[in-house]
Amino acid sequence: MIKHRGFPGRFPGTDYQFTIRRANKDGATKLIARQRYPDRKPADRRADAAFMEALWLFFGDQPFERGNLDAGRLSWLFGREVIPAEDPFDPESYEALLMIDEPRARASFPEAFEGDGFWEDGSA
Repeated sequence: MIKHRGFPGRFPGTDYQFTIRRANKDGATKLIARQRYPDRKPADRRADAAFMEALWLFFGDQPFERGNLDAGRLSWLFGREVIPAEDPFDPESYEALLMIDEPRARASFPEAFEGDGFWEDGSA
């Protein structure tokens, strides 16, 4: 499992996890497309936006390996703003390649692309 050095481990000031420390001995948790309901807590929505901003700052429009990115956090974006970058795609692999669907991500999380977001120094 690749560790994305420099990627934020969590949303600052919260327990919203963005990365995992070590691989699961039973294999990677399966990525699923989780439904985001309109009545989600504001803190959950901010965490999603901060995670999207970190992904954009760290990877941009290039494919990236899932690695140590948290499956739960990725699943809130998977199938919409974050999509498979390979076919066939293995949702239970740490080596699976993903990419940001930029138009959809910009529409869902405009604040993540505005530049004055969650990561003040301009890097995730």
